[in-house]
Amino acid sequence: MPSRLCTRATLIVAAVLSGTTGLAQESRRPAATSGKLAIVGGYLIDGNGGTPIPRSVVLIEGERISHVGTVADTPIPSDATVVSAWGKTVSPGLNDAHVHVMIVGHGIYDEYFPKYGRRYKELMPISARQLLLAGVTSARDLGAPLEDILWLKKEIDAGRLVGPRMFVSGPFLQHSLPRAEGTSTGYDSSIQAPFRWVVSGAEDARAKTRRLIDAGVDLIKVIQIGELTREERLAIAAEAKRGGRHIAVHASSTPEVRAAVELGAGTIEHVGGGSKPLLDEESVRLIVENGIHYVPTSVVSKIFNITEAYPARLDNPRLEKELPKDLFDDAQRTFAHISRLNYFAGRASNRHHAAKVMQLYNAGARVLIGTDSGTPLNFHFESTWQEMDLLVQYGMPPMAVIQAATKLPALLYGKGRELGTIEPGRLADIIVLEGNPLQRMSAYSDVVHVIKGGVQFK
Repeated sequence: MPSRLCTRATLIVAAVLSGTTGLAQESRRPAATSGKLAIVGGYLIDGNGGTPIPRSVVLIEGERISHVGTVADTPIPSDATVVSAWGKTVSPGLNDAHVHVMIVGHGIYDEYFPKYGRRYKELMPISARQLLLAGVTSARDLGAPLEDILWLKKEIDAGRLVGPRMFVSGPFLQHSLPRAEGTSTGYDSSIQAPFRWVVSGAEDARAKTRRLIDAGVDLIKVIQIGELTREERLAIAAEAKRGGRHIAVHASSTPEVRAAVELGAGTIEHVGGGSKPLLDEESVRLIVENGIHYVPTSVVSKIFNITEAYPARLDNPRLEKELPKDLFDDAQRTFAHISRLNYFAGRASNRHHAAKVMQLYNAGARVLIGTDSGTPLNFHFESTWQEMDLLVQYGMPPMAVIQAATKLPALLYGKGRELGTIEPGRLADIIVLEGNPLQRMSAYSDVVHVIKGGVQFK
């Protein structure tokens, strides 16, 4: 075994087996035992949108793909570890463009943050492992305390923790701290302030954006964009551009979309509810003409309905197995009466959500898969495939949905030559799943092999 792979595999296996949660039981298979892997026999969807390749062979040397072919034309190296994909689908690893690893699906934010806000280094690794073993080999985290999320990113990169490649924003930049749900008092600032940075004036906006970039974030996240002054927005935009970072924003109204364009936003997060059956035409035009990617996070709008239709999903044994006992018991208490949760108070306004997503897609907007995973009832181990399945139900072609979860996010991040497709020279982030997602997108719920950077995790 080459020393590089041996060392990395040893670190990864040790990290998995030393975990305190039951998730370690799923990851006891060691990483590859040589510097070469051969994924043989699968129905290959390479991420480029073309016709899938049956009986494919993907060869991996070290952390990269060295060859893509078929069983008929590709000799299997005698020293390669063979991953059998016969009767299965081979896909690029998924990229979830909107996650929150600091939260785990607990139902009441006003209780969660005061109780668990100082335990992120215990809880974030659980979320990261759940994402990776669900086939999410890259994830964009859009809101977390700076020190904690950079720690997680570095630990994963070093192989000491198991998780996706993390692209992180750190704290939100915003106008003011929110009020606690259903009360007149503010959140405990000692808990909220680490992931919510209030800006006051252009110089403060510039300084805080620069501080984030200097610390090592991959992008800047802005919320309450309509409340920021034009000078504050331009200061953020100038620093982000200077630092080569894209910007993610929350924007729903047309004035907010105009502000997002002025900010130079790379993505707009969430499709808003509201009584209107469609988005304003000006908003759609601005998004398309300015090449802004849209991350609808449909599963957030539908997770109440999904749970109401199948309440047994809240009894998934993975929750008890993987969460600390006190958090599991507390979360289950919040799940007892989901219709009473403040988070879902406005759920009736989401009835037009599907039409708005398809309005954007049909107009030519670049839709990305993002889930807001970690929000109430929205668990990391299943959020991504749920989002993909919803977009197919809405009318997006299955291949377009797959690209929205693989190739397109990589292009947004400036990693199109490294990630997102299965081609020679790309990093070997590959998953194998039961079934054909082009016929049934929920096939992504049954991931049987996960390979990231040439190392087999599952």
